[in-house]
Amino acid sequence: MPRGGEGAQDAPVGKSSEMAETLLGRVWAWLHATFPERQIYIRSDGRVQFFTFGASLQATLAGLTLIFLGWVAFATVNVIFKDRIIAAKDHRYQQMQAAYENRVADLQVSYDELNGALVAAEDRFKSTADALEGKQNAIVGFITHENEIQTAASKALMAVAPARPRLNFGSHETVGDDGPASDNVSMDAPIGGDRGSETDAAGGSSQLFVLPGPAVPQPRSPKPAKSSMIERAWTEVAAWFAPPPAPLPVLNAAALAQHPGLRILAAQTERLRRTTQDETQLLARTEGNLEQGVGNMRTLIRRTGINPDQFAGRLNQGMGGPEIPIDQVQIQGISDPGFTQVYLGAAAILDQLGSLARAVARIPLAEPVAADGFDRTSGFGPRIDPFTGRIAFHPGVDFAGPWGSAVHATAPGTVIFAGNRGGYGNMVEIDHGNGIHTRYGHLSAVTVRAGMHVGSGTAIGRVGSTGRSTGPHVHYEVWYDDVVRNPSNFIEAGRHVL
Repeated sequence: MPRGGEGAQDAPVGKSSEMAETLLGRVWAWLHATFPERQIYIRSDGRVQFFTFGASLQATLAGLTLIFLGWVAFATVNVIFKDRIIAAKDHRYQQMQAAYENRVADLQVSYDELNGALVAAEDRFKSTADALEGKQNAIVGFITHENEIQTAASKALMAVAPARPRLNFGSHETVGDDGPASDNVSMDAPIGGDRGSETDAAGGSSQLFVLPGPAVPQPRSPKPAKSSMIERAWTEVAAWFAPPPAPLPVLNAAALAQHPGLRILAAQTERLRRTTQDETQLLARTEGNLEQGVGNMRTLIRRTGINPDQFAGRLNQGMGGPEIPIDQVQIQGISDPGFTQVYLGAAAILDQLGSLARAVARIPLAEPVAADGFDRTSGFGPRIDPFTGRIAFHPGVDFAGPWGSAVHATAPGTVIFAGNRGGYGNMVEIDHGNGIHTRYGHLSAVTVRAGMHVGSGTAIGRVGSTGRSTGPHVHYEVWYDDVVRNPSNFIEAGRHVL
């Protein structure tokens, strides 16, 4: 007896065999029903012959006949509709060719767009790089010019350092007098107020040129350097309505999204643009530092008792030329009006600082004798005259010290007198320019002659007691615009730079 498992496996196989036999049976029955057995009789010469056609043969002949008829029909249609079929093929080919050409045209358009985006990106990058290079060149030239001015000013100011002694306010037995009093005596007080400079020269290697435009009529009389509040307000309002610079080409956003290379180039361009803005801010800070330097110079001049506005006006004598607005001036290779304005402003302030530094270098800020062994025995102003016992005005400062010690020029200048002059005894007078003179009296010997150019710290004589004097000392005077000034103000101001 078979096992239960084997019987379960044989059951599906038996069912499949039965279904196949049933299907074949149905097909065979249909074939015999459709093509029943037929016989064809042929009678010839009294004899009869017949041929039997079974269902299979009939089905085979019927199949061959259908195939033949189908081939005949296809050949007939192909012959009859040949032109139409060829035309349909040609039409389909033309459609394919048109689609291909459209695709090629789309690719060409995409290429042109990409190439245009690339050219725009390159132009933008080149324009930004050129602007950055121009600004850097301008800043390098500006810094070079600034270093030259500062170096020259530092050398000029420090040249008087060896001649400046330490002040000693102790008493000394020797008392000095300085000869006849002057009719032009002034007790100076510091006067405030700053004034801007109208210098329009720009240092550095960058070339400046004026934009083309009609010539503006210029006044024959000079304008004050300090502009009015209305003029400055009008300038600011006009700047608001000034046309902005031409924008650089803007890249297509889709092109940037599809092509990472263009996106990277645009990012680098933006980075360069931010760098150019940093250059402008750096130069603006430099301009602020230069303005502070000009303020320090003016403060130094004010400490001496000289009005800085009057002194700066004296430096501007002998100047002129047409007045050209800043907005009409452009730096070669730079199209940024903000940077140009800051650069020209800083350059003007730098030249003003250089002029003030050169002028301050010729102001007598040192003491005429060395520090060791000298005392200040008499100051500037009213005192008891050592000869008459009455109150009189003393127009200088006395430094008492060893006989024959060297007396130095307190600033560079030209000797305009060297010899004996009444109560001064042997005296040397030096013209330092800009209306400033110094006098050195009671010398035992004079080592210079009139017309000589002397530098700061140059020995001009020896300490003595000639003239109206009670002992060996140097009587030192400072004159500005033919008015005697307090030398102590100049010496104290020199302590801030020497």
